[in-house]
Amino acid sequence: MADLSLTTVSVATGTADVAAAATAANAGGDTAPVGPGRFLYVNNGSGGSITVTIATPGTVSGLAVADTAVAVAAGKHAIIPLANAFRGANGRAAITYSGVTSLTVRPFELGT
Repeated sequence: MADLSLTTVSVATGTADVAAAATAANAGGDTAPVGPGRFLYVNNGSGGSITVTIATPGTVSGLAVADTAVAVAAGKHAIIPLANAFRGANGRAAITYSGVTSLTVRPFELGT
């Protein structure tokens, strides 16, 4: 899995070209920092729907919490919250994709 780095979007100006900063999704998956105000931008430029799955490593009362799966339609974008619930042992979210052809991603955070 490749470690994705954050792009900061200034709250004061609201300017950051997250789409331009997006990179090709890794076929073996990616990891991204998690926490309040952090999100994953997804751009599906392919001809079919792609599912983005974020692992939820925690449990509640000993029961596994289901992973989050988001279907991104062909030609569409998605913004997925990277909540603390996705924090793995390495402090990052583990992200996989059902396909990576023409799929670009970038984690971003709201700054000050």
